[in-house]
Amino acid sequence: MRYERSESFKGDYRKLSASERELFRDAVRVFNDAADEIASGALDTWPAKLRVRSVKGAAGVFEMTWSFSGPDGRATWEWVNTTDPKTGRRERAVRWRRVGRHSIFTKP
Repeated sequence: MRYERSESFKGDYRKLSASERELFRDAVRVFNDAADEIASGALDTWPAKLRVRSVKGAAGVFEMTWSFSGPDGRATWEWVNTTDPKTGRRERAVRWRRVGRHSIFTKP
């Protein structure tokens, strides 16, 4: 799955500990596989362990929660359309907006 990262996401990511980054990367591997299948129409639901759902009060923004404790791990994202630089074709991608703990929901 193609992706973009917001400036907020980049700043949040730098604040994560090494172990939090590894947990996020592990979750993203599962997320990417599912996102590819959802974008192609081969899958219509997210894996339950990622707890993907809409963010209340933020139209078009979704959250992924991979841990509720030890440490709390969440990220917000949205679907975007982007152009593949090699082929020039438009395709669906994910824009990561925020990553961290529950506090990211103040500005998802």
